Amino acid sequence: MADSVIRIKPLFYVHVLDNNTNVTRVIVGPKTFTRKDHEKVVSGPSPMITLPPRYFCRIENPAVRDSKGQVVCDQYGQVRIRHGDEEIRFTQDPFPLYPGETLKEKPQALTVVPVQEALRIRATRDFTDKDGAVHMAGNEWLFKGPGTYEPRIEETVVETVQSIVVKENEALRIRAKRDCVDCNGKKRFAGEQWLVRTCGAYLPDVDEELVGRVQAIVLSPKNALQLVATDTHVDQFGRRHRAGDEWLVTMNDCDSYIPDINQTIRGIVEIQTLTNRQFCVVLNPYDPRTGLNRLGARELRKGECSFFLHPGERMERGIQDVYVLSEGQALLLRATEPMAKEESPDGKAHVAGDRWMIYGPCDFIPDVKLEVMETRQMIPLDENEGVYVRDMSTGKIRAVIGQSYMLKPNEELWAKPMSADVEALLQKEASRDKSAHGPRGKARDPTRVVSYHVPHGALVQVFDFEKRTSRAVFGPDVVLLQPDEQFTTVSLSGDVPKRENAIQTIAVFLGPDFMTDQIIVETSDHARLTLKLSYSWFFDVSPDDPAKALEIFSTPDFVGDLCKVLGARVRAAVAATTFERFHKQSVEIIQESVFGHDENGKLRDRVVFESNHLIVNNIDIQSVEPVDQKTRDSLQKSVQLAIEITSKSQEATARHEAERMEQEAKGALERQKLADEAEAERSRTQLLELQAQSIAVESAGQATAEARAAAEAANIEGQAAVDRAKLEAESHKIAEESLLAEQKAKNAVELEHRKKIDELEINKSRQLAEIEVQKFSQIVDAIGADTLCAIARAGPEMQSRLLSGLGLQSVMITDGSSPVNLFNTAAGLITPPQAPAPESK
Repeated sequence: MADSVIRIKPLFYVHVLDNNTNVTRVIVGPKTFTRKDHEKVVSGPSPMITLPPRYFCRIENPAVRDSKGQVVCDQYGQVRIRHGDEEIRFTQDPFPLYPGETLKEKPQALTVVPVQEALRIRATRDFTDKDGAVHMAGNEWLFKGPGTYEPRIEETVVETVQSIVVKENEALRIRAKRDCVDCNGKKRFAGEQWLVRTCGAYLPDVDEELVGRVQAIVLSPKNALQLVATDTHVDQFGRRHRAGDEWLVTMNDCDSYIPDINQTIRGIVEIQTLTNRQFCVVLNPYDPRTGLNRLGARELRKGECSFFLHPGERMERGIQDVYVLSEGQALLLRATEPMAKEESPDGKAHVAGDRWMIYGPCDFIPDVKLEVMETRQMIPLDENEGVYVRDMSTGKIRAVIGQSYMLKPNEELWAKPMSADVEALLQKEASRDKSAHGPRGKARDPTRVVSYHVPHGALVQVFDFEKRTSRAVFGPDVVLLQPDEQFTTVSLSGDVPKRENAIQTIAVFLGPDFMTDQIIVETSDHARLTLKLSYSWFFDVSPDDPAKALEIFSTPDFVGDLCKVLGARVRAAVAATTFERFHKQSVEIIQESVFGHDENGKLRDRVVFESNHLIVNNIDIQSVEPVDQKTRDSLQKSVQLAIEITSKSQEATARHEAERMEQEAKGALERQKLADEAEAERSRTQLLELQAQSIAVESAGQATAEARAAAEAANIEGQAAVDRAKLEAESHKIAEESLLAEQKAKNAVELEHRKKIDELEINKSRQLAEIEVQKFSQIVDAIGADTLCAIARAGPEMQSRLLSGLGLQSVMITDGSSPVNLFNTAAGLITPPQAPAPESK
């Protein structure tokens, strides 16, 4: 019987199955349920589903309800359910689950979507929402915050979408996943991209996806942004650009620029700045009126100015400085196009190709129709300097020497060609003339007049190819070659023995000088000897006869010819002489062979070569050495024997002289020893006398010093005691005086301090009293006399009104502690008799 009675608590329910009808019903508490025999409790007691505020739950197989919200039952009384369906229930009173209903998941809080967030919703079936919008299965949309999302069975939450914050100087690159309309109401096609530039939070729609962020490029007055259009479009400034167009965006357009989708950054263009001393020529200049480049045109831009090079523009030679011409400078100009008088810097009309010059001092900026070919300088020339100038009109070449010269427009410097041998000789001569600190090895300027310093006693031949004549120049002098003149070089034999072409020179020395040669001769008795001969020579020419001087150069190698001729004569003479005779009379034999005898049989003093006027006036035999070894050994032995005899004789003489000098030195030494010993004895006697005197002086001085020291010590000790007593008395006096002064100062300071404190207190009290008086006066003035009177009367009047309201004629209230004067109290308590009213007539 206990199992048949079920006590159902409040907010609980049970499911009871009627076995007769096979229908399950719900029994809701609070209730005591008595189960019948044909009934069975299927489940429970179970707690009802309780949903807190802002919660929901999902019910599977929910019961069917009518328009009033009542549960619909079938004909058998069984609750009808929607099988396979779900129902979301929001906050309501606790409710039971009907048979067949199932709680799919625990109650959950409603999703709160904050600001700048959204839920991506997808429809799982076709339905129409409460706003009348029709959603097909698969459609997606956003539920944007702030708000509370109430879920539906027909939709599901795919994800939470966060807002993307667009910062300053930043943009979002968005791509459409399918055809849609963007936030600005513009229709977009699938795959199309665009930029969102508005600063703030941006919430992408379901049909939009974020490609990336685009950072703005900050522009300054010194740079610009070069862009190229990838497609025909209209930019944010309203300008139309075709595909492939390039243009600049500067700070005049905007402070920072975000490239559009149809734009590509080509690069950053730096500003070009020209000072007032600079200019440039721009090729293909940009025309702002047409927005196109004038291809093939040239534009001159002068400073002071700043500009950006537009796409397609370039500077011809970069930024150039203004041509500053000083005195002695000029510019060679050429017209590239016809120029009128007004356009020409010299005020004359010119056709293309004309050449002229602008002379300094001045500043010059060439026009675009002009070409500056070169800057010319006044060439300063000394009296021994010059340049070769060629006239380009006639081709004539001339030398300008000894004056400063400026080339004319139709003239140019001409480089004079020289042979390699002459160049080497001139370079060698120039290097020898330079100082030790000067440049060496510097190439000759071929446009300068060739100059050669002819040394003293030398001769130079110069040949003129135009006139076919030669001229001789005697040193010391300077040779300046005309354009058609060349030096005549001479190749001479050199070294010992002589070899051909050993010396290359321009100048031939006239002497007198020496030349040395070495020859091999053979005597009649077949003794072969090597002779080293030196010839003294000179040329017998004079500057007064230049034609005779030029005959010197008729013999190409006068050194080799001279040595060959004289060597042949010496060989012939030695061949007819024996070795013994030649050894004794070599000088006479060689001189006779070289100079010969005159008609009188006398030895000549010179040899004259008439072809080139070369004269040999002396010959010197420097060495004679046999070629054969035996002959050389015999001569060596005889020479050594003579040397040995001479050396022994000199050795004996030197030894005898040394012995004599030795004996004289020994005698002088003995005499000096005796004199030194006598002097030493005299010095020893004087030393002993001085030692005795010093001992006596020392004893007397010691005794005197001890006595004086004792007296002085006693005197010092007494004086010190007196001084100490004086100092002690003085110190006591100073201490007492300092204590007295300190006490006086302390008393004075304390007195002064007390006076100041009292004065401060008095001032404080006076100021406080004044403040109180002023405060009271201001309060009284602010309140007013009428107000004070009203305040004073307020208490008695209030008491009077209270008493009159209570019907009391008089009353006194006291606390019993304050004394009360009752002497006059009765006067107020007893009402005086009133006079009778007059009778009316």
